[in-house]
Amino acid sequence: MNKDIIIVDTTLRDGEQTAGVVFANREKVRIARLLDEIGVQQIEAGIAVMGGDEKEAIRAICKSGLKASIMGWNRPVIKDIEESIDCGVDAVAISISTSDIHIKHKLNTTRAKVLEQMVNATRFAKKEGMQISVNAEDASRSDMDFLIEFARAAKEAGADRLRYCDTVGIMEPFTIYDRIKAIRDAVDLDIEMHTHNDFGMATANALSGVRAGARYIGVTVTGLGERAGNAALEEVVMALKHLYDIDLNFKTEMFLELAEYVSRASGRKLPKWKAIIGKNMFAHESGIHADGVQKNPDTYEAFHPEEVGLLRQIVIGKHSGTAALKAKFEEFGMELSEQQAKELLPKVRSYTVSIKRPLFDKELMYIYEDFFGKRD
Repeated sequence: MNKDIIIVDTTLRDGEQTAGVVFANREKVRIARLLDEIGVQQIEAGIAVMGGDEKEAIRAICKSGLKASIMGWNRPVIKDIEESIDCGVDAVAISISTSDIHIKHKLNTTRAKVLEQMVNATRFAKKEGMQISVNAEDASRSDMDFLIEFARAAKEAGADRLRYCDTVGIMEPFTIYDRIKAIRDAVDLDIEMHTHNDFGMATANALSGVRAGARYIGVTVTGLGERAGNAALEEVVMALKHLYDIDLNFKTEMFLELAEYVSRASGRKLPKWKAIIGKNMFAHESGIHADGVQKNPDTYEAFHPEEVGLLRQIVIGKHSGTAALKAKFEEFGMELSEQQAKELLPKVRSYTVSIKRPLFDKELMYIYEDFFGKRD
């Protein structure tokens, strides 16, 4: 498995294509700076040919002095690429559909024309000194022989990599492994995984592609993106680190800050149950779990909360036990005896059932005072 993995973040392009999401220019620049600070190697900043605010934002990002490579997204059209280059990008994505359903019904063209357009655009971008990703849109529904022909033509025209787009998220890890391996065996060209989450497998599919030989992974912050979204930046980076022992040396402790900013800018609430950076990741209510975590956090945590900018929480609710109660009162600077905890626990559980949620700290103190009287 290749350990020299490059993360390509497309929050500012594919993420903003989420229905109803619009980033202000200042938000785009700030997101780019945060991505750069965290360690993202390439940022897909937008579509310059749209002009107006979009082009201004890309130009501002290019002038921000970031370490990351800045990429512009383009159709296989010379004008598109010229607009991207005018912004100051050092890389371009050249995107065209390769599936017959897209070629026939969306593009109303032929496979031969698709190859011709892609090759002409790639040769132009190469002459301009660009790093080039040739995007095979809807690759997962493309004929494999044609996809390999497309990849071979892209390489010969000067492309640096092929972006394998699971555009409608229909792949699963076993099939995508076989397909990426087949392309890599046939053509000596780097591959980028660009996976969508329609069946909830975007991250798994991206990682499976890496196992098959892909070197680049396209992501967005929190998995933002069209329909069900994309592979999530934080999921991919943490899975590589903890499941595959591939540490990209990202500032993962900034993941929560970044996710919260993108959440506010996009108007999409960050769910508490979100993998990696949701606040429930390290919130323990079950008596057995809370007791285990207090004895050794590794019993019920795959990594430490500080690693992604979170804090551990002991939540008092219906499933809490005496150990959790005692630990919670220690947070208040109070020592609760085992007997007091046993007497208080039924009251706590009954109250949480009646209000159908865990207790706030003040509510827990009120129950304590009602039962034992005010503390001195």
